[in-house]
Amino acid sequence: MRPLEHAKGRPTGVIGERHVLDKLLDIDLGSSLVADKDGIWDNDELLGDVDFTGLALHEFVQGDDDVNKAQVTEAPAAAKYEIDKARFEDLHQSIRACNDILNSVELNLTSFQNDLGDVSAEIETLRARSTTLSSRLENRKVVELGLTPVVEEITVSQTIVKTISEGDIDESWIVSLNVVGKWSKALNAKAIEAHNIKSVTDLKPLRDQLVNIAIQRIRDFLVAQIKALRSPNINAQIVQQRHFIRYKDLFSFLWNHHQTLAEEIGQAYMNTMRWYYLNHFTRYERALSKVKIHAIDKHDVLGNDDSPRKSTLLTSSKATGPPHDAFSLGRRNDILTTSNQSALPSHLAEEDTATHYLEFPFRNFNLALIDNICAEYSFLTTFFSPSLSFQTIARYFNYIFSPTFELGHTLTKSLVSETFDSFGLLLCVRLNQKFNFKLQRHKIPVGDSYINGTNMLLWPRFQVIMDLHCESVRKLTANLPTVPPTSKAELAKQSAAPSFMAQRFGQLIQGILELSKETGDDEPVSTSLARLRSALEAFLARVAKSIEGQRKRERFLENSFSLILTIIGDAQGKLATEQISQIQAMMTASQDTK
Repeated sequence: MRPLEHAKGRPTGVIGERHVLDKLLDIDLGSSLVADKDGIWDNDELLGDVDFTGLALHEFVQGDDDVNKAQVTEAPAAAKYEIDKARFEDLHQSIRACNDILNSVELNLTSFQNDLGDVSAEIETLRARSTTLSSRLENRKVVELGLTPVVEEITVSQTIVKTISEGDIDESWIVSLNVVGKWSKALNAKAIEAHNIKSVTDLKPLRDQLVNIAIQRIRDFLVAQIKALRSPNINAQIVQQRHFIRYKDLFSFLWNHHQTLAEEIGQAYMNTMRWYYLNHFTRYERALSKVKIHAIDKHDVLGNDDSPRKSTLLTSSKATGPPHDAFSLGRRNDILTTSNQSALPSHLAEEDTATHYLEFPFRNFNLALIDNICAEYSFLTTFFSPSLSFQTIARYFNYIFSPTFELGHTLTKSLVSETFDSFGLLLCVRLNQKFNFKLQRHKIPVGDSYINGTNMLLWPRFQVIMDLHCESVRKLTANLPTVPPTSKAELAKQSAAPSFMAQRFGQLIQGILELSKETGDDEPVSTSLARLRSALEAFLARVAKSIEGQRKRERFLENSFSLILTIIGDAQGKLATEQISQIQAMMTASQDTK
């Protein structure tokens, strides 16, 4: 029991020793001790089977433990050897496989190195080629930069060629025509700058062919439009605006490439419009000739006595015109300020049954003529310039309108040649001045010849009529007695009332002053009024001499001049102020005369 006690006295390693015993005895000593700790050592049968070989228990246990350890160690070592052997064989195989792979990699790397060298050489070659191509590209850009404008100038697209050859003449056709015009000028310029350029030489025949096609189509188009102007009831201004002005570039192109044909087209247009205006204004003049005009003749002069004429008209079986007052302006001057700025249409003129004064047909004919002058000159300057100079355009205009101007002068001459209507003449003068102002406002100098020609017909006739008034007053004055009558019956008829001549004179000069309020004293009107005023003064002085009594004579003269001043008192203008002053001076002079 001593070895066991000795074992109990050694707490350290108890668990290990118990484990050894468990293995040797093939029992669970710990469990047995726990189960039966009081009787475990009383089991002699168990202890009797153990041979300690003269060793203490701990020595015995220690010896068995070493043997077991050796046995236990030898068995795993052999297994481990086998395992390590297999592992090393696998490792050897893996190393050999790696060597094979490395050999393959080495071969691949060697091949890659060789390929890389080839690629490097090719890269160097490509770099050299790239440098060469870049240099060529830069050179080409420089060449294109200088050559592109030149090529564009001397070439034209196929679309342009097709449009000129086959397209309808419209706005797009005009655009293509302008391109062809620029192209033609560019070819001519290049041919002048540098001779023997093959591209320019090759393109010239094509250019000429295309230009000839364009010229032919322009000629056909313009001729068709000129023919349209000769159609009946056609409005020339509509054709001009829609088919000429809209395509005015056609004539410019034609003038630049074929001046002879352009001049022929211009001549055809002039002949057509010459016929057009003459034909239409001849028809209009015939319509106006059917308008009834008040007949103011030699019996309507200032010094004429109306009583014989009135008795003749009353006993005449012929139809007479409506009554009129040759010495009263009335509202006739409204024709100068009317807001209606359009001429009377010919069909209305033919149907008009009213009786008018001579300024009515004069205004309508000349108003229509001036409107057409403005429209035609505006068209000529727009369509034919800048191809033609303004001198040439003025020559075209005069050729077109010369027969129509003659027709207008003939109409004016027929209206004024036999009339004694001084108001009508002066109204025509003022209308002619308004027409002249309109031409000046539109900057149309070509109408001056017609305006001046009309003035040459109006002013001389006005002077003649004023002279006839003066002559009639002088004749009437010459027939008056120079001394008072001796008969009491004749003396009883005498009165201090104003003379009929004062009434007529006042109305006549009042109308003339009303029509001259915006003019100066540089017109023939001032001279004519001065002569007429002198004739009136002589007439009133002769009448006063035939009146018995100084007081009565003074009252007669005062009443006559007062009546005249009353009639013209509201007149305005420089000429009116001058005439009023002169008549007041005459009145003062008559009062001072004894």
